[in-house]
Amino acid sequence: MGAGDFDLLKAIEKGEIVEVEMAWADHQGYPRGKRIPAAVFLGRLEKGIAFADASLTWNYAGDVLDGCKLSGWDTGYPDFFLIPDLTTARRLPWRDNVAFVTGELKDHDGDLIRTAPRNVLRRVVDRLAGLGYTASIGAEIEFYLVDDAAVSQTDGVQCYSLAKANELEPTFSELLGGLNGFVEIEGSNIEYGPAQCEVNLNHGDPIWAGDQAFRMKYGIREVARRNGMVATFMAKPFNLVSGCSMHLHVSLWKDGKPVFAPVDGSESETARWAIGGMMDHLAGITLPGAPTVNSYRRFEAGSFAPTTATWGRDNRTCAIRSLIESPSSTRVELRTGASDANPYWAIAGMLAAVCAGIENKSDPGEYMTGNLYETGVPLPTTLVDSVKAIAADTVITEILGSDAVNDLSVISMSEWNTFITTVTQWDYDRYLKIV
Repeated sequence: MGAGDFDLLKAIEKGEIVEVEMAWADHQGYPRGKRIPAAVFLGRLEKGIAFADASLTWNYAGDVLDGCKLSGWDTGYPDFFLIPDLTTARRLPWRDNVAFVTGELKDHDGDLIRTAPRNVLRRVVDRLAGLGYTASIGAEIEFYLVDDAAVSQTDGVQCYSLAKANELEPTFSELLGGLNGFVEIEGSNIEYGPAQCEVNLNHGDPIWAGDQAFRMKYGIREVARRNGMVATFMAKPFNLVSGCSMHLHVSLWKDGKPVFAPVDGSESETARWAIGGMMDHLAGITLPGAPTVNSYRRFEAGSFAPTTATWGRDNRTCAIRSLIESPSSTRVELRTGASDANPYWAIAGMLAAVCAGIENKSDPGEYMTGNLYETGVPLPTTLVDSVKAIAADTVITEILGSDAVNDLSVISMSEWNTFITTVTQWDYDRYLKIV
C-alpha cells in the first residue's frame, strides 16, 4: 500500500477515521505515542503533539539517564513535538476507524531534535544526497513466536518449512494478511530455529524503509498478542539455536540510474567504494545495529551471523554480501545487524559507512571466498567493545552526529553496567558450591 492509497485527511472528513495513533521511535526503537481524537489531530498538523524530552534519555527499563546532550535534570525536561508526516499515515489493521502516523520530532523553535533516531537517519540521507546519490533499502527481520512462558510454538529446525508454517496457523497468516496495507511485505518464511520467522519488507527510500520496519515490529507484536502469542525480537532468546538478524540491503542510484549496476560481471566502482566504507567502519557501525547486551550472543561461528570483518559474493559466512544480479537488483547486504536494533539507527549506521566510503573512495580489496569465519578482523564481541569502537571512529561519529552517538552510547553503557553488576543464576550454578 503506497502513500497515495490512503488520504488520512479525507478519511477523517468522511468520518472513516475517528482516532489517530501518533507514534515515534525512541532510541530502543520502541513505539512511543499518544492516541489523539481525529478532530484534535486536525488542529495539530503544524504544531504537533507534545512529549517530554526525557523520553530520549531513558534506557530499556525506563530509567532516565544523566549524560545525554540535549536534555537532563538541568534543563527541566521540556517538551518536544511530533509533527505528523501525512505520507506515513496508514489504517491501523487491528482497531476499526483508527489510523497510525509518525513524523518529525522538533523543539519549541521548530528545529529538528538532532538526537532523535529518525532525524539521525534523515541527516545521513541528506549527506548522501549531497554526494549526488539516493539509496534504496530493503530489510529482512527475524523473530521468534513463543508463549508467555517463552516456549517456542513449534519444535525442530526446519528452515523454509511450509509444514512448520502451517503449525503456526492462524497466527502466521495473520502476520502477513493481517498487516496488509500497514506494511509492504515481500514475503515471509520459517527460519533456522524452532518457531523462528523472517519477514522480508519491500525496498525503497531509507526513511520510508525505516518507517516500514518500525511499523512492522509494532504490528507483528500486536498481531501475535491478539493470537495469544508473543513475538520477540530478542537477538538471541535461546541457547544452541539461531539468533535473530536485521539484514539490510542497499543499492545506490544517481539521476535515476542504478550505480551499483555490474561492470563486466563485477562490482561497479561506486559499489566497491560503498563496500570499502563498510569494511573500514564495520566495527564503528556495530553499535547502531547491535544495541543490547543480548545482541552479541548472536555472533557465533557457524551460526550464519558474522564474526569478522569480511566481504564476499553471495556468501552467507561474511559480514558484507555482494549480490550481483540485474542492473536494478544488484545490491549489497550488511549482515551484522540484530533484530533488536532500532531500524532508523541501523540504516543510518550502514549509510554513514557508505557515505564515508564514497567520500574516501575506499578500496575494499579483493572479495573473499570460502568459510569466512576463519579469516578477517574480529568484530566487537560485547556491547562495551562496540561503544568503544564507535567512540574511536571519528568519521562515523561526525556523519551520524556526535550528540546522537553520545546519547546512544550513554544508554548502551547503562545496559552494560546493569548487566555486569547483576548476579544471575549462571553465577550461582557456576560458582556457589565451587569457590
